[in-house]
Amino acid sequence: MTTASPFAYPAWRAFLFARFSATLAMTMLVVVIGWEVYDIARQTRSVRDAAWLLGLVGLAQFLPVFGLTLAVGAIADRFDRRWIARGAVLVELAGAAALAGLALGDGRTLWPLFAVAALLGVARAFAGPALAALAPNLVPPPALPTAIAWSSMGFQAGAVLGPLVGGLLYDRAPPLAYATAGLLFLGALIALLAIPPVPRQEAGRVSVREGLAYVRSNRVVLGAISLDLAAVVLAGATAMLPIYARDILHVGPDGLGLMRAAPAVGAAVMALWLTRFPLRTRVGERLFGAVAVFALGTIAFGLSTTLPVAVASLVVLGAADMVSVYVRASLIQLHTPDAMRGRVSAVSLLFIAASNELGEFRAGTLAAVIGAVPATVLGGVAALAVTGLWAWWFPELRRVDRLEVPELVKA
Repeated sequence: MTTASPFAYPAWRAFLFARFSATLAMTMLVVVIGWEVYDIARQTRSVRDAAWLLGLVGLAQFLPVFGLTLAVGAIADRFDRRWIARGAVLVELAGAAALAGLALGDGRTLWPLFAVAALLGVARAFAGPALAALAPNLVPPPALPTAIAWSSMGFQAGAVLGPLVGGLLYDRAPPLAYATAGLLFLGALIALLAIPPVPRQEAGRVSVREGLAYVRSNRVVLGAISLDLAAVVLAGATAMLPIYARDILHVGPDGLGLMRAAPAVGAAVMALWLTRFPLRTRVGERLFGAVAVFALGTIAFGLSTTLPVAVASLVVLGAADMVSVYVRASLIQLHTPDAMRGRVSAVSLLFIAASNELGEFRAGTLAAVIGAVPATVLGGVAALAVTGLWAWWFPELRRVDRLEVPELVKA
C-alpha cells in the first residue's frame, strides 16, 4: 500500500539521517575553516586582504564542483547512486581527519586549509548529484514533495547546529571541532550503507549533453535553476560574516557561529511549516515573492549595526530561501524523468554551487574594493532587480500553479 508519508519507508529514513549528519559536519567545517583563514590572515594582513582570501576559499571549493559535477551527473545515471554518495562521504571524512591532525600541530598556515577546502569541493561534486537523484527512488511520487520538505528541514537543521557547534568546539579546542565533524561523517556513511538496492529506470546510453539539453528546453526547470543562480551570486552574504563578526559588530567566533546559523534557523522553521502546510496553489508566484524577500533580507543585514538586527535579518533571509528551495527542488524532481535525474540534478547543483561559491567570491572581492557594507547592500539591490527581470523573462515559471508530475513525465 502506498502512503504519502516518507517516514513509512526505511531507506528514506536512513537517507534523511545521512543528509542531516553530513550537513552538520560540513557546515561545521565551513564555518571553522572560514574563521581560521580570516583569523590567520588578519594577524599579518589588512581587513581587505583578509576579505580577498575569504573569497578565495569559496573559489577553492567551487572549482572542483564546476569541473566535475556535470560528469558526475552522468555517472549517477549510469551507476549505483548509493556507492557514489558513500565514496564522497568517505572523502569528506578523510578531509576532517586531515584538519584534525593539522590542528594538533604547532604551526598555523593557510595552504592546508585551502587544500582541504578544495578536497571538500571534490566530495561535494560527487555527493550532490548522487544524493539528489537517489532521494526520489526511495519514496513514491505522492510522497515526494513532503519528502523534499523533510529532507530540506534535515539539511537546514544540520546547517543550524553546525555553525553553533563548530564555533563553540573550535573556541575550546580546534582539533575537537574537526574530530567531531569526522565522527558525524562516519555516522552518515553508516546510514548510507544501510540503504538497500533501489529500483530505477535504465538510462541506456548516457550523455552529459542530454541533461543540458533537457534543462535548456524545459522553461520551468531552466527558470527555477537560473533564478537561484542569479539571486545568490548577487545577494550571497555568507563570505561577509567573518568580517561583520570581527570588524563591524565585534562579536568574535561565537557571534560568527550565531550569524552563520541564523539563516538556517529561519529555513528550518519554514521547512517544518511546509511539512505541515505544503504549498498547494500559485507556487510560481510564491517562488518569485520568496526570492524578493531574500534580497530585501540581504539589504537589511548589510545595513545592520547590532548583532540582534543582523541575526533577525538573516533569519528572514533564510526562511525566504527555504520557500525557494522547496519549490525549485520539487519542480525539478517532478518535471524530470528518473533516467535523467542524475544529469538534471547535476546541472541544478552546479548552478547552486556556482551561486554559493561565486557569490562568496563576488562578495569577498567586491568588499576588498568598496568595503563589506556597500558590497552587501549593492548585492541585495541587484538581486531584487533580477527577480523582477526573471518574472518577466520566464512567464511559464511564474504561472505554475501546483506541484504535481506533468503528463509528459508520467508518460
